[in-house]
Amino acid sequence: MLLTEAVSALAVKPSGIYVDATFGRGGHSLAILEKLDSAGRLLALDRDPAAIAAGMNIADTRFTLVHAAFSQLDEVLTAQGIAQVDGILLDVGVSSPQLDDPSRGMSFRFDAPLDMRMDTTQGETAADWLARAEQREIEEVIRDYGEERFAHALAKAIVAARSEQRISSTGQLATLVAAVVRTREPGQHPATRTFQALRIHVNRELEELSLTLPQALGRLQPGGRLVVISFHSLEDRIVKRFMRDAAQPPQPPKGVPIRAVDLPAPVMQLIGKPVKAGAAEVATNPRARSAVLRVAEKLVPACSD
Repeated sequence: MLLTEAVSALAVKPSGIYVDATFGRGGHSLAILEKLDSAGRLLALDRDPAAIAAGMNIADTRFTLVHAAFSQLDEVLTAQGIAQVDGILLDVGVSSPQLDDPSRGMSFRFDAPLDMRMDTTQGETAADWLARAEQREIEEVIRDYGEERFAHALAKAIVAARSEQRISSTGQLATLVAAVVRTREPGQHPATRTFQALRIHVNRELEELSLTLPQALGRLQPGGRLVVISFHSLEDRIVKRFMRDAAQPPQPPKGVPIRAVDLPAPVMQLIGKPVKAGAAEVATNPRARSAVLRVAEKLVPACSD
């Protein structure tokens, strides 16, 4: 999604070093590789084993693909002997292949095991978590990550249902949610918000993003760009605040008399305004309608006298 806009925003230098921190099925990576010369290098990460398997088809000496979450960015770059890079791309959230594969258990459109893990080699499934979590925890997750106003009633219904039978499939959960959520936005399935909330929780998506952004800033060369595509308001809020704060001078403690001219310089500058998918892309891929692209560039440190 927003492939052309995202790669353009990176302002790729032919001999530069870049990171595609969310490889997916390789669309962004292939577009970046097209802009690199023989001296350029692209490192890609993904925590989904299916994405790693798909990336094995790319036979290019300039390209390295690593099975890792993007929150392991520092660790992976160090292991690859890379200190700093010229650009980092994050396309966060769930991917279309993950949603469209029934076996992943991320969609209410298919009746499948309730898994929801992006990395199927580790961690707790959504079914396992629902089987052990307290009602209060379930309510908080559905309310905070799904922004679902029926969170209390849903948590209560889930706890009641699991006392009789384990909730182990997407079909079970979708049916249960539909019975509780009586009203919904036109065209939206009653289970949309609950499934989103559980997926975010199981994969620690917001925590992962919050951990990654400071690492990305630290690894960028001066003049390097951070490009982030997010798909819902919770993600975009984290990205927006991080970039905004990095583009402002650090604020001194309240009451400390420091002139504005003496404040440390900001470490980033915002590049352009947020970009959304155009009508043509949304028409061919309705999931792109909520995508927001934000770009920031690391500033060259000011020279001291």
